[in-house]
Amino acid sequence: MPSRLKILLSAYACEPGKGSEPGVGWSWAEQMSRLHEVWVITRSNNQAAIEGSGLEWVQNVHWVYYDPPAWLTFWKKGNRGVQVFYYLWQIGAWLKARKLLRQTAFDLAHHVTFGNYWLPSWIGLLPIPFVFGPVGGGEVTPEPLLSSLTPKQQRYERLRRFLQKIFRFDPVQHCVMRRAAVISATDETGERVQAWFRPTFHSVQAQCGLSAPELAMFGALKPKSDGPFRLISMGRLVHWKGYHLSLMAFARLLETFPEAEYWLASDGPERPTLEALAAQLGCGDQVKFWGRLPKLDELYAKLEQSDVLVHPAMHEAFGVACMESMASGRPVICLNRGGPALLVTPETGIAVEPGTVEETVARLAGAMLCLAQDSPLRQQMGQNARIRIAHCFSWEKMAEKMNEVYQQMVRSGLSENH
Repeated sequence: MPSRLKILLSAYACEPGKGSEPGVGWSWAEQMSRLHEVWVITRSNNQAAIEGSGLEWVQNVHWVYYDPPAWLTFWKKGNRGVQVFYYLWQIGAWLKARKLLRQTAFDLAHHVTFGNYWLPSWIGLLPIPFVFGPVGGGEVTPEPLLSSLTPKQQRYERLRRFLQKIFRFDPVQHCVMRRAAVISATDETGERVQAWFRPTFHSVQAQCGLSAPELAMFGALKPKSDGPFRLISMGRLVHWKGYHLSLMAFARLLETFPEAEYWLASDGPERPTLEALAAQLGCGDQVKFWGRLPKLDELYAKLEQSDVLVHPAMHEAFGVACMESMASGRPVICLNRGGPALLVTPETGIAVEPGTVEETVARLAGAMLCLAQDSPLRQQMGQNARIRIAHCFSWEKMAEKMNEVYQQMVRSGLSENH
């Protein structure tokens, strides 16, 4: 078996200089192209950004662009519409991939974006070994914390759970998942994947990593040495990020550390509600809403002026903010859920076990107090965090792990549908 394989990568979202799904698709294409000959099938509207990136490795990839007919673009209106359009794109991309397969003897197909386990990848129907992931989507808001949300937010969360259950009956998804090597991004997603689909091969691996230049940049950020104890959160202000919980916890911290500060360096639909909550809790003067900073350099400057990252997401597959903060030498306080729980260990931060609203807020406040009053512990956790991210979550390490899956799947020759 040749060590350098011919790989067909399915990346609906794939663009340079972007975060979230487009950044994940782009990074997997880059990393796997260093190890194998890669064809990437992606959306046509990504073409200009990809070909205009000017990066050398891009020239070594076979880019295949596809979009459904223009009259179907009306499905893209709204969040639900995007998922319908994505499903239609998958069907068309599969038909295009079948033609490619007649021209090129691919060793393996790999789906990377969207990274959601309950949305099917039709590429997996090709008669070659298939890798699906890393994918998340199995994370849900803990039942006891639903009461902290508005009725509208609770309806959103329950609808999300309902859709997760409905899609488990998709016949395409069952066919694909049973024969695939499935890489889950979180333990919660892994539990659902194994219970519902029983794939041929399964493992848990983070959905994204940090590049060598990113590790160097975050490594250059200095530890904060003076001023009041300062917490920071970096993430869109949406209800499932749980910032209402961290604000309530911060209000309790102020009883012991009245000079402490809490910075929220982002924006989103929940900002007015969170500002009102901070005022109601009597901590508005100590909480600073910076909004969405226009440049990443400005965001990371705020991180450098902070002691600890607080990331209380109730469901989260990525946890990129945690990864960045740990690489900068900051310990993390998070809920023991999803992607952040995969990153944060007792040596690098505090992952709070969620309970009732009162229990969760009390535990978050306790974690804040613990780190506020123990500077040596913060410094040691920060050092440990840098080491953990560099050793375990660089993109190069992630690619090595994925390559092991590739080789195992090709050796096994798993190409027939179950």
